[in-house]
Amino acid sequence: MTNTDGPLALGLDIGGTSTRAVVVDASGRRLGSGRSHGANVTSHALERALDAVSAALEQALATVDPAAVRDAVVGAAGDRNLVVPAVASAFAERWRRAGLTCPYTVVADALVAFVAGTPSPEGTLVLSGTGALVCRAEDRRLVRLVDGHGWLLGDLGSGFWIGREAVRSTLATLDRYVAPGPLGVAVIQTLLGGEADVSRLGRPLVADLILAVHAKPPVGLAALAPLVTGNAGADPEADRILRAAADHLLAAVAQVRSDGDATPIVLAGSLLTTATPLATLVRDALAARWPSAAVSDATDGAAGAAWLAAVSATPADTTSDWPRKLHVALFGP
Repeated sequence: MTNTDGPLALGLDIGGTSTRAVVVDASGRRLGSGRSHGANVTSHALERALDAVSAALEQALATVDPAAVRDAVVGAAGDRNLVVPAVASAFAERWRRAGLTCPYTVVADALVAFVAGTPSPEGTLVLSGTGALVCRAEDRRLVRLVDGHGWLLGDLGSGFWIGREAVRSTLATLDRYVAPGPLGVAVIQTLLGGEADVSRLGRPLVADLILAVHAKPPVGLAALAPLVTGNAGADPEADRILRAAADHLLAAVAQVRSDGDATPIVLAGSLLTTATPLATLVRDALAARWPSAAVSDATDGAAGAAWLAAVSATPADTTSDWPRKLHVALFGP
């Protein structure tokens, strides 16, 4: 067991793709971490989701005494599902099995993403990964949210949306009996195989593409987003789709943020936290409209949850610099 002084905090970040847990002490030392597959009960069977939670907790607690963990925050995609009585009871049982005796607070994954990007209690989160949403935080609570409605109803500007637009653009081109450009060729070869005959215009190729898309889970279209970002500058259709995605995200930001707002802006999701053309478009537009706002990235929601657990357990003291110092220790300046 790792020697510890004082109580520990645990953060758990439950997503559709992965589940991560982190244990930290009051100085910001990471004493344990764990990772498993996705555990969002909206998109995974309950037992499979709970198995992922158990695996991540077991790894994170392997070198620390679970009894030393005094505070915890669970950030979850679809956080409301975790308060459904049957789900909440099953989750609490897995918590106890891990040896944890402390209470935990369930919050939205958007909130742990926001606090992972800034120690400020207020500001704006812009997220574009598989899904997309924009929200405003005040007093480290989400007070206004735009989108995040899921692939069927929204997530405009997300990886799913971008991938779907790539397929729609390709289908529209083929319907016109026009040879596809670089993006269309990439879509066809990705969905039908590298040997697909991209010169076979018209309905037969359209039908094959439609069948290939419907043969997989809808959210799998997000895997086509890199084809769009990879063809930026080489295909006007890729540029059009990315501009439209950026416009969707920026319009959402404008709904929660007034001109002249200087509070921080946090970017989250792989499409905005890596060097993509979409990230460039969004960053440039944010800097032009809100030049006084600091813009940062959030890439570690589990550590954000742990930080939030530690800070929330400490009596508020507006003169204390400890929350900021702990944030620097966990995430860097």
